[in-house]
Amino acid sequence: MNISVVIPLYNEADSLPELVAWLARVMQAHHYTHEIILVDDGSNDDSWKTIEQLAATNPGVRGIKFRRNYGKSAALYRGFEEATGDVVITMDADLQDSPDEIPALYRMITEENYDLVSGWKKKRHDPLSKTIPTRLFNATARKFSGLKLHDFNCGLKAYKGIVTKNIEVYGEMHRYIPILVKQAGFTRIGEMAVAHQARKYGVSKFGLNRFINGFLDLLTVSFITRFSKKPMHLFGAIGTLLFTVGFCAAAWIGIEKWIAMNQNIKAPLVASNPYFYIALACMILGTQLFLAGFLAELVSRNAHDRNCYHVDKTT
Repeated sequence: MNISVVIPLYNEADSLPELVAWLARVMQAHHYTHEIILVDDGSNDDSWKTIEQLAATNPGVRGIKFRRNYGKSAALYRGFEEATGDVVITMDADLQDSPDEIPALYRMITEENYDLVSGWKKKRHDPLSKTIPTRLFNATARKFSGLKLHDFNCGLKAYKGIVTKNIEVYGEMHRYIPILVKQAGFTRIGEMAVAHQARKYGVSKFGLNRFINGFLDLLTVSFITRFSKKPMHLFGAIGTLLFTVGFCAAAWIGIEKWIAMNQNIKAPLVASNPYFYIALACMILGTQLFLAGFLAELVSRNAHDRNCYHVDKTT
C-alpha cells in the first residue's frame, strides 16, 4: 500500500465527510493505493456515528474509537500501530490541513529519501493569541533540539512507514515528534511549506494551558533524549559541582577563623556567618542530587529497554 493517512480527531463531525471526500479525490487523481485511519479521541458529538457511515460507504476508511479523551499523542500512536502504508501521512481533521499537499510530501519521502517531512504553515490563519506563542514555542524547540524546523507542531507530516513503528508518542509529545524521530536514529528530517486553511467548522482546541504544558514537555523530551540512559551524567555533575562549591566556601570560612585565632584576633562565630549556611545548603543539595543520579542510574540499568536500539537489517 502506498499511503496510510492517520487522522486524530476530537469533536469534528461536521468536517469529516468533506475531508474524506477531498482525500479520496487526491488519491484517485494520483492513483495511490491508500487507507484512511480516523482515530476518534473520545468525542462527545456525532463524530463516531459519522465515521461509521463513512467507513460503510468508503472501502479505504477505517475508524478507531477511544472510550474517553486520551489526547492527540495517544491517538497518533494508535493510528501508527494500525498503519500499513509505505508512507504515513498525518493531518488534522479540521480542514486546516490541505490534502492537496500529499503528493508533494509523498515524493519527498519516496524520491528524496527523507525519513520525515514536517509541514510548515508559513502563512497562518490564526489570531495573534495563537501565532505569537507558537512562534516562541518553535524558536525554543529549535534551540533545544538543534533541528532547523520552522513549525514543530504542524499536524501535516509525512513519514516513512518504518519510522512510525520505531517511535513512541505519549503524553503530549506529539509536539516534538521530529525530536523523537531524530532520537530514534532517523536523521533525514525535512520541511515543506504548506497551505493553512481558515477553520471552517468547530472551534479551536488551543488554550493557554497547552502553551505552558508545551514548554514543560520540551524540558521533559530534552532530558529524555539526552540523559535517559545516563542520568548520572546530569545529576552527578550538578551535584558534584554544588558540593565542591559548598565545601570550598566552608573551608574558606574555617581557614579565616583559624588565621584569626592564631593572630589573637577576635573573630565572629562561624555559625554567625551567613555564607556558612549557603555553603552548607550547597553541600546538602549537592549530596542529594548525586544520590538522585545514582538511584536513577540503578533504575535505568534495570529498565527492560536499556539495550534497545533501533537497527536496520539486510534480508
